[in-house]
Amino acid sequence: MNRFLQTLRTQRWDDHRYYHRSRINQSLHFVSAISFLVAYALLFVDPAWAAIVGWGIAMTTRQAGHFFFEPRGFDETNQVTDEYKEAVKVGYNLRRKIVLLAIWAAVPLLLWALPSLGGLIAPAAGPAGFVHDVGIAWLALGAAGLLFRVGQLWQRDGAVPALAWATKILTDPVHDIVLYHKAPLALLRGELIDPMPHAQRH
Repeated sequence: MNRFLQTLRTQRWDDHRYYHRSRINQSLHFVSAISFLVAYALLFVDPAWAAIVGWGIAMTTRQAGHFFFEPRGFDETNQVTDEYKEAVKVGYNLRRKIVLLAIWAAVPLLLWALPSLGGLIAPAAGPAGFVHDVGIAWLALGAAGLLFRVGQLWQRDGAVPALAWATKILTDPVHDIVLYHKAPLALLRGELIDPMPHAQRH
C-alpha cells in the first residue's frame, strides 16, 4: 500500500509540474473538474448524458488547455525538454491524445453512417435516440481508453504503476479542484504562467 500511495503521489506531482504551468490550462482544468463531477453524478441517472457531459464539456476544456495554452519547448522550471516530458508521460501524451480524440470525433460519424453498427445495435429512433447512442458509445470509448492504457502500463511497468494511474485519472476531478481553484483569480491578475516556487524548491 505504501508503494502504491507513493507512486500515486509521484504521478500527480509530475503531472502538475510538467503539464500544468499555464494559468489558462489550470483554469480550464478547474472547469473540467467540475464538469467531470457532474458527469460522475449523471452516471447514476443517465449514463449516456454522463458521457456527453464528460466528453463534450469536461474533456474538450481539459484538452484545449493542453493543446493550445500549455507552453512547449524547454521547461526552465524543471530543466527538461518537451520531448523528454512527452517520452516519459505515464498516461496519454499529445500523440496518444490525438489518436483518442480522433476516435471520439469519428464516433458520431460512424453512427450516422451505420446506425445499427452492422447489426450490433438497434438503429436509433429519431434525434434523441441518436444522441443517446452517441453518448453510450462515448462512455464505452472512455472505459476502453482507460483499460487499454492500464493494460499497457501493467505490461510495461507492473501492477502498481498501472493501478496508481487508473486511480489518479478517476480522482483527478477532486484533486484538480483543490489544486487549481485559485488559478482563475491568478489569471485575472495577469499571471499567465504559474511561477511554481514549490517545484523550484523540490
